Amino acid sequence: MSDLKWTTLSSEYLFNDRWFKVRRETCKTPQGKIVDPYYVYEFATWVGAVPVTEEGKIIMIRQYRHALGEVCIEIPGGCVDDTDKDHEAAIARELLEETGYTFSSYEYLGNVSPNPSTNTNLLHMFLARGGVKVKEQQLDENEEIEVVLVSIDELKELVRDNKIVQSMHLSCIFYALARMNQFTF
Repeated sequence: MSDLKWTTLSSEYLFNDRWFKVRRETCKTPQGKIVDPYYVYEFATWVGAVPVTEEGKIIMIRQYRHALGEVCIEIPGGCVDDTDKDHEAAIARELLEETGYTFSSYEYLGNVSPNPSTNTNLLHMFLARGGVKVKEQQLDENEEIEVVLVSIDELKELVRDNKIVQSMHLSCIFYALARMNQFTF
């Protein structure tokens, strides 16, 4: 197999914020072609989970997504913070904050890239089981999230009817359904 990896000749930050950074790079392909400019978007590492209650309900969330101008139904999740011990600790924190539930187990499902051509980050996916509501949501100042409990069949219907538009969340749902023997491929 041939080496297809590019060499970065120069890199500069055009935008550098807490949640999002943009780099402009000049790159060289193995065949010697210069690619200039090439833009790279840096985001924090993300975590997401398909959370299942003790009663077998799937916990989904509804929230407004301004870029689309739509209220979306999604799985809970968010950014890994510097204070999180690992990805499992990050998803446990996010689930508690967004839903008020804790879980007896977390199964790692792997990771996916939001867009490997431009984004540097990954979404680490989990199946959380044994959920019990222990408190009210503790949302970030700009979050307004509604918790929705659905059955596995209702979740499948949401997927079939194209009601879940977040592609990484769909990936997590498919992996979780496969782990629960509810989807085969």
